[in-house]
Amino acid sequence: MVRRGARAPVRSPSPRSSDERFRGLRLREEEGTPPRILVATLRVRIPPAIWTGPFSTRHPSLRLEVLNRTDVSADISVSDYWIGGGVPGEWTEEIGGFADVVRAEPLAAVGGGCLYRIKYRNPPVIYLYRRLRLPLQFPLRIQAGVLTWEIVSRFAEFRRILEHARAADAGVQVASLRRGPLRSHLPMLTDAQQALLTQAMTAGYFAVPRGITLTELSRKLNRSKSAVSEGIAIIEKKLVESVLSAGSLA
Repeated sequence: MVRRGARAPVRSPSPRSSDERFRGLRLREEEGTPPRILVATLRVRIPPAIWTGPFSTRHPSLRLEVLNRTDVSADISVSDYWIGGGVPGEWTEEIGGFADVVRAEPLAAVGGGCLYRIKYRNPPVIYLYRRLRLPLQFPLRIQAGVLTWEIVSRFAEFRRILEHARAADAGVQVASLRRGPLRSHLPMLTDAQQALLTQAMTAGYFAVPRGITLTELSRKLNRSKSAVSEGIAIIEKKLVESVLSAGSLA
């Protein structure tokens, strides 16, 4: 009972669960609010058919980061992975023994860990992202069989991705959700710029250490060195501006 004239105690609002926030976002989206971007972080247990799942489960203290991804063919990709600890080449044989790994190559010791370039058969999520025409957000972080995965998309696309994740792991966790203006996050690369970025990545221009010089890349593409240099500079500028804009999302 509260005495007359006394203030009733103020109750702190209970924190909303990720599912409640997700339902709220869905209602606002269905009410026809202007298109906005959804930035979400999921924690998903990796299926055993994907090499990073059993590998990181065997070595739960290791931290892995997927730094990039490039198409080699319709069904094969190549990515650079940073694996914390160890010496260069320590994990090459073990990683190469997984059924979905085509080739594992050690690159260099970097930042208290080692870089590996790994060619692998695409997991199902790659085909989903292709259908949705979405870019994967890097780095992807993995430890003890769990992937921490950031998604940047419209609500409808996020719902498709979440359904896919729940099919792989019924216990998937939505660690965070936020929204921001659609125009401020994704870099607007032209088709020519996207093609140049893909060609440069495939050739190893952005690898650490660099796998090809600017002069060699220009010859490979049959273009002038100045044109390739200018094109890459514009792409890098757009990507940096995109990252800075992403950091200011509300």
